[in-house]
Order: sequence, then C-alpha cells, then structure tokens
Amino acid sequence: MSGTIALERDGEIAWVTLSNPGKLNAISAAMWRALAQTFAGLAADTSLRGVVLRGAGGNFAAGADIAEFPQERGDAAAVRRYHVETIAPALAAVADCPHPTVAMIEGVCVGGGLEIASQCDMRIAADDCRFGVPINRLGFPMAPGELQGLLALAGRATTLEILLEGRVFDAAEAREKGLLTRVVPPAALAGEVGATMRRIAAGAPLAARINKATIRRLSPAVPPLTEAELSAHFAYAGSADHAEGVAAFLARRPPKFRGE
Repeated sequence: MSGTIALERDGEIAWVTLSNPGKLNAISAAMWRALAQTFAGLAADTSLRGVVLRGAGGNFAAGADIAEFPQERGDAAAVRRYHVETIAPALAAVADCPHPTVAMIEGVCVGGGLEIASQCDMRIAADDCRFGVPINRLGFPMAPGELQGLLALAGRATTLEILLEGRVFDAAEAREKGLLTRVVPPAALAGEVGATMRRIAAGAPLAARINKATIRRLSPAVPPLTEAELSAHFAYAGSADHAEGVAAFLARRPPKFRGE
C-alpha cells in the first residue's frame, strides 16, 4: 500500500505529516486508517498542547488515491464501506481531537485534502496554494461524513459552489470563502505556523480543550442520516457516470457523462 502518516513530537507539539511521494500526497486507504489511529492516540495524550497537520514535499494532499478505486471501491457495497468505514472515521478523529489543531497548507489542497483541513481548528496557507473539490468530473458526490466538515466551515452557498463547479481556485479566494484562517507568503509559512503554535502552547491547555468541547456542544448538530437516506446517497455507485468518471481519470481522458 502506498503512502504513510508520519508522527513527530517537538516538545508539547505533535506534527502529523501526510506523505505519498509522486502522487501529491494522494491519500490511500491505508493512510486514511493510519490517520484515524494516529489521532486516536494523540487524543489520549494529555501532555500535548497542539497538533500541526501538514503534507510532505511541498503539497498538503491531492485527495483520495484514485488509483486504488478499482480495488477499494469495486462495487456499490465497497463504495459505501470505503466512505463510511474508512474515510469518515479518519475525518471524525481529526475533528474530535481535544487538542488545538492547525493545518499547515502548501501547494495542492483538494478533495480529501480539503476535507481533512476543514476538520482542523485553524488553516494557515501559503499564498500560492490551490484548493477545490473536482469530484464532479469523477461522477460522484461528496459522501455525508466528508461533506459535514466542509459545510460547517464554508456554509451552504459556498459548499454548493465548490461542489457544483468543481473548480480549482487560489488561496486568496479560499480566504474570501472562509476556508482559511490566514494566508502568508510561502517563505513565511513555517515561521507563521511556528509562532501560532507557540501562542497556543503558552495558553492553558485545559482551557483550550474546554473551549473546543464547549464550542462543539453549542454548535448546531444534525441527526445522523437514516439507513434509507444513506442508501439513496450511495445509489450513484452503480451508475454509468460513476464508472465513466473513474475510468476516464485513470485513462487520463475527458469523461463523457450521460446522466445515467
């Protein structure tokens, strides 16, 4: 399986790195599972005061590793398992981390990369980054467990724009859309993230964890989708358009969608 999730410790700060060389850190199924396990371990470590989530090699992440789709999402049941049992728990683990989390964003941050960044408390990006969710070209929608974080961050109108157009946009526009906390020149990114983590670490860790928990409790919550709603959502998995979208991507050709 390709790709790794690396964990390093620098005093009271943990650094989690997405790495899949040669694929812009596209996130494999093994990486999604490792991300969930890594954040479960971090959540239990009360000596921490913050977590930085970043990508290796100058990019954050280019979404899920589509090369795995024929194996990981080979039929309708596998599609649902992949999104509900592999991706959603990883995103929930990041969202549920009791320690302050900061996404350090370079290069490409699209698809699953943007989903992960959306679950962090803060997102600090270099001004030459690119963002978006171009999965409409793959013939499938964003799964409920993945949509929840982006919707909470960006709101209904912006989330619909991002998903319906499937456009890739720059950091300035991402900031305007409310996706980013701060945008800095590439050369200043490491220093800005370091200064942010020092400010966080200088505060009372218990207060930070209580703030996160209380804000979550006071935020609007929606009940989980019913079995019928989940089945209706994942019904696309057997569509001709979904098969065409994945096949076209892997063949590096434009898709020809028929609405079927």
